Amino acid sequence: MGVVALIVLVAFEALAVATAMPVVGRELDGLGLYALAFSGAMAAGVIATVLGGRWGDLRGPVAPLWAGVAAFVTGLAVSGFAPGMDVFVLGRFVQGFGAGMFQVAMYVLVSRVYPANLHPRVFAVFAAGWVVPSMVGPVIAGLVVESLGWRWVFLGVPLLVAPAALLLWRGLASVPASEPAETGGRTEAGGRIEAGGPTATDDHAGPAARTPIARRLGWAVLTAAGAALTQYGAQYGAHGAQSGGTHPGETGVGGTASGIGIAVLLTGLVLLALSLPRLLPPGILRGGRGLPAVITLRGIVAGAVFGGEVYLPLMLHAERGLSLTQAGAVLTGGALAWSLASWVVGRRPYDRTLILTSGPLLIAAGMLMMALTVFSGVPVALAFAGEAVAGFGIGIVYPTLSVLVLELSEPGRQGENSASMGVGESVFTVMTVAAGGAIVARLGATGPVYLVCFAAMALVALAGTLVARRTAP
Repeated sequence: MGVVALIVLVAFEALAVATAMPVVGRELDGLGLYALAFSGAMAAGVIATVLGGRWGDLRGPVAPLWAGVAAFVTGLAVSGFAPGMDVFVLGRFVQGFGAGMFQVAMYVLVSRVYPANLHPRVFAVFAAGWVVPSMVGPVIAGLVVESLGWRWVFLGVPLLVAPAALLLWRGLASVPASEPAETGGRTEAGGRIEAGGPTATDDHAGPAARTPIARRLGWAVLTAAGAALTQYGAQYGAHGAQSGGTHPGETGVGGTASGIGIAVLLTGLVLLALSLPRLLPPGILRGGRGLPAVITLRGIVAGAVFGGEVYLPLMLHAERGLSLTQAGAVLTGGALAWSLASWVVGRRPYDRTLILTSGPLLIAAGMLMMALTVFSGVPVALAFAGEAVAGFGIGIVYPTLSVLVLELSEPGRQGENSASMGVGESVFTVMTVAAGGAIVARLGATGPVYLVCFAAMALVALAGTLVARRTAP
């Protein structure tokens, strides 16, 4: 119950941040760092998932769970008291670090405590932790922003962590400290999904499996730095191009800023190219069968959905005139649909290829429905419906991939492979959010620009259908 209670708080904060961010960006004069407040937290999660995954494999899930909770609360406090957007983004980095470590530790906890046949239902229960926050979270966040101010969206949650932490402390008392569990992984799952047998794991071992933890953590830091530089460079260069420097021979401030932004962007991409192969199994970019395809698909669907959701409340508030409470409520339908979909796939087994192919198609359809809402003649209700459709799509894919990554892992390697999945998800999401942020920064926050952003996320989701059929080894 303690883990579920903390999932509820993390879920509330995830939904509340999207609702509060339009006001945060305006009051802290930081709309230029709007996307970095989201992608920065995701980049910090890269380091946390690598550290937490290996830590959990070696010492059990208890310590990384507590470390994640502590960092999450600290980040909330820093953001809540932030005097400017730069400090706010720093708090989001710390918050993302805590959430990332907490999440990967949960995977280790599931693999240590529950038998493999219960994994789908456990992940369905975790998804159910989003139900209440999705129903009331955006509305409450909007009311808090409008009545008490945006800071209490961040400062209020730590007050609720204490009782949840007490429940967690009691529940973790019987968890094994460091012994690898035999409750999941390839040994038990081989007859159900691995046609190639246990040796197939060795094919995907790659540099990530052989890298010592200190060096692996160093690669994670470089990956996080690369992701952050990619995000910042894309937006900084776009701002520079918007303010000037787009004409031949122009050497003004805008042209200088644009050049610096491009240099930062290229530096970030180089760092990602150097570090990612050390953290992920071989075959990620080509969607190699088995674990590489699972990690790739997770990143694709997460990048598409989160890349669109970042701008949905902002678009509805700025273009369609919805209040913050109304604009934030659109995320409720998506989260409810996500939880419902997770419950459905957790009840009984379905054809996994069908599930993993249908999910990206639903996400693409939802994004296109959101895109149409930028036109004043289109009912705003279509955005709510589109968010629900996209939420259902990712809801059937997410738990299925969570089960697969544990089934494709040897005992004692669940944390490492879950961390690889978290790294891939974070980097893919940072890239899509960075692309959207660059488009908005370069062309301006207008209806047609939002349409381009949502359409781009639909194309990203469609790419997932090509990878889905390769998830079975």
